[in-house]
Amino acid sequence: MFELVLRVPEDGVELVSDALESLDALSVSVEDADAQTPDEQAMFGEPGMPAPKAGWARSTVVALFATQALADEAARLLALQDFFDGSEVVGIKPVPEQDWVRLTQSQFDPVDITPSFWIVPTWHEPPAAATRFLRLDPGLAFGTGTHPTTRMCLRWIASRPLDGQRVLDYGCGSGILAMAAKLHGAGATDAVDIDPAAVSSTTVNAAANHVTVNAGLPDLARGTYQTVLANILATPLKVLAPLLCGHLAPGGTLVLAGILSRQAQELIDAYAPYVALSVADEQEGWVLMTATAP
Repeated sequence: MFELVLRVPEDGVELVSDALESLDALSVSVEDADAQTPDEQAMFGEPGMPAPKAGWARSTVVALFATQALADEAARLLALQDFFDGSEVVGIKPVPEQDWVRLTQSQFDPVDITPSFWIVPTWHEPPAAATRFLRLDPGLAFGTGTHPTTRMCLRWIASRPLDGQRVLDYGCGSGILAMAAKLHGAGATDAVDIDPAAVSSTTVNAAANHVTVNAGLPDLARGTYQTVLANILATPLKVLAPLLCGHLAPGGTLVLAGILSRQAQELIDAYAPYVALSVADEQEGWVLMTATAP
């Protein structure tokens, strides 16, 4: 495989990227050409939301092609386009052959949630200290235990007795929270998501971990639950306030994550008509918020 490396001004990034995809690029990535220099630009956006700009003032666009001939042809055709004015071809270079599967796997080690509860990829043996563990590999759905929001939820689950409780995991992703709840003694557990791929992922992961989780689209969630978990993002969590609180049994516990520290007051205000939210945990700029239903 071969990389075509381009230098592109901010206003040309989107057009050049689209053109590269139409020219059979296997992938296209955009980086700040001034990264690690005094001219580096920081672009901020809420995690999971689109970046505020398509690129940086000086962007490096890297396209991967199957052959050098395809990369050469893409460079030639781009140079003929009006929208390529102000851009330049930096070069074309071969990409060394690697065992991509092994390389990817090497980036995912077992994750310790507590000293005795771990998330373990299938290519690793469980650590000796892991008296409880979930087998989970990176996949299509969010939630492998590495992100601070997921880890805080898992820590909360591992530190509370859930014996026999009816549990709802709303926005289940990989199903990791629902499975962890079952592993820690929960009773009937429903895991719902608007994404059918997440529902399928949860079903497969639950079967692989020998736990029973009812996975489905949001209309699967019915009645009330002693514990309601939702690890999504602040904006949808605010919209979902009446729905999530409507699923809380009297005295039940609401657990929310996917919230930046600076967004905590917004969530407190949004949920105030229903429950009194407070920050229960914080990690790397993210917070876990909980409340008890009246």
